Amino acid sequence: MADFTHAWKGGKAQKSARISFAAPELLWQVLTAKRWELLKALCDAGPISIREAARRVNRDVKAVHGDVTALISAGVLSRVEGGGIEFPFEAVKVEFLLQAA
Repeated sequence: MADFTHAWKGGKAQKSARISFAAPELLWQVLTAKRWELLKALCDAGPISIREAARRVNRDVKAVHGDVTALISAGVLSRVEGGGIEFPFEAVKVEFLLQAA
């Protein structure tokens, strides 16, 4: 209802994306500590090169390229025109349920 009201008043409806993993273990395989650090550096940075991303996290370009490839495959990062990369979201919310079997 809030999205409808916002759109009715002339604003854009908020878009959200959901990326699901079958198990928390798969989540942690994709979102490793180094990749999480990379996402934090890319958040609100706009389109940048992989070389610039590596500079921001003080890591080797080849290693960052591997992480970028994995994050693009998971749908967390996007490629942009000109070969750059971008974190296309405003926020990340990680949620999972742990319960007794």
